[in-house]
Amino acid sequence: MDSTYEKKLPITAWAEDDRPREKMMLKGRQSLSDAELIAILIGTGTPKLSAVDLSKQILNALHNDLNALAKLSIKELTKFNGIGEAKAITILAALELGRRKKEEAPVKVQRITCSKDVYQIASPFLVDLQHEEFWVILLSRSNKVLGTYNISKGGMAGTVADPKIIYKLALEHSASSLVLLHNHPSGNLKPSQQDIQLTAKFKQAGNLLDITVLDHLIITEHGYYSFADEGAL
Repeated sequence: MDSTYEKKLPITAWAEDDRPREKMMLKGRQSLSDAELIAILIGTGTPKLSAVDLSKQILNALHNDLNALAKLSIKELTKFNGIGEAKAITILAALELGRRKKEEAPVKVQRITCSKDVYQIASPFLVDLQHEEFWVILLSRSNKVLGTYNISKGGMAGTVADPKIIYKLALEHSASSLVLLHNHPSGNLKPSQQDIQLTAKFKQAGNLLDITVLDHLIITEHGYYSFADEGAL
């Protein structure tokens, strides 16, 4: 066999769509940009754009925000020239795996000392959602985390949180206090009037049962609002 066929082609001689793969092989996955990683997922570009350039075009349209990309639907992704249903599904499947990995990562916080601790526990569950969910963290007398529970799921505009369900759960686990949590898919950190009324309702019920509401956090991809930190509890 001619020895020339056994030689590896330099990266510059590879098809442009294949170069991110070679870069990963040579330098590791951490060396690739977001656009290069997406290019590997979609495989090919268009007659005018390489897979990398097409990926850059998509990211530029979303201000290089991977969270925004993860929130797109298949139909919205296919509006980009060169992205068909198969490529859109591949991109969203990869991002969903990343979200699930983050969600399953072990939470190191064992005791709540501040709102930041709460956010660290809650953000993997709530940040990327396109609908509202209501969660509660139950705590012991020393603020040790007894458990984190999803109470309800809703739509874009809101979700229902029944105090009876939450306090029944708290009593079953002998919780001394709790922290309320829900997300705003819109990214708006300002509590609604309904959020304020609901917090007051929970606080009043907690006083009767001797189960303190330590805080209520509104979670978004940009950060969080703490009722306790803002003196609104």
